[in-house]
Amino acid sequence: MAPHPQRRRRSEDRREQIIDEALKAFADNGYHGASIAEIAARCGLSQPGLLHYFPNKAALLAAVLDYRDRLDYDRLGFSQQLRGKDALERLAVLVEHNMHVPGLVRLFTVVTSEAVTTDHPARDWVVNRYRTFETALAGALDDGIADGTIRTDVDTRAVARQTFAMMDGLQLQWLLEPDSVDMAHLFRAYIDGLIAQISARSGPSPGPVLR
Repeated sequence: MAPHPQRRRRSEDRREQIIDEALKAFADNGYHGASIAEIAARCGLSQPGLLHYFPNKAALLAAVLDYRDRLDYDRLGFSQQLRGKDALERLAVLVEHNMHVPGLVRLFTVVTSEAVTTDHPARDWVVNRYRTFETALAGALDDGIADGTIRTDVDTRAVARQTFAMMDGLQLQWLLEPDSVDMAHLFRAYIDGLIAQISARSGPSPGPVLR
C-alpha cells in the first residue's frame, strides 16, 4: 500500500531539512569534521532518527551534492541547451548569484579540496562533475563554431577547463577575503575578454584557446 500523501509530504519535508542542515555542517566543518550526531541535533532528531532517512554519512553527503549539482546545472542553463557565447554569459550570471549564497560556495570549495585524497567519498562526484560541466560547456561552444559565432580554431575543451578553473579560483579568494575580492566583477571581466578573443569576428590571437 502506498504511503498516505500527507505522510509522504512530511517525509519529503524532513529529508529537505536534513539536507539543508547537512549542507551547512559540511560547508562549515568539512566531511570528516561534521558528524551525523551534530546534523541530527540541528534537525531535532536522534541519530537513529536521521539514519532512517539516510543510512550513513556518505549517503547524506551524496544527497547534498546532488542537490547542489541540480541547482547549478539549471542555473547554468545547460538543461536548456544554451549555444555558443550564451553559455559563457550564463556562467557570469551564476558567479554573481553565488555571491549571495556563500554557504553553497563554501560547501563546493571544501568538498573539492578534500576530495583530492583517494579515499574521500566525494572524489568520484568531483571528478564526474568537472567532466560533465566541461563537456557541456565545450559542447555549447562547439555549437557556436557550427553556427559561425565562434572561431573555428578555438579549442573548446581547453576554454571550458580554463573557465571553470578561473571560476573556482576566484571563489576561493572570495571566501578568504569577501570584502576585498569582487569575484562577480573579476569573472565578468574574464568572460568579456574571452568572448572578444574567441568571437568569429576577432582576428588571430595567440594563446591556449587556439587549437
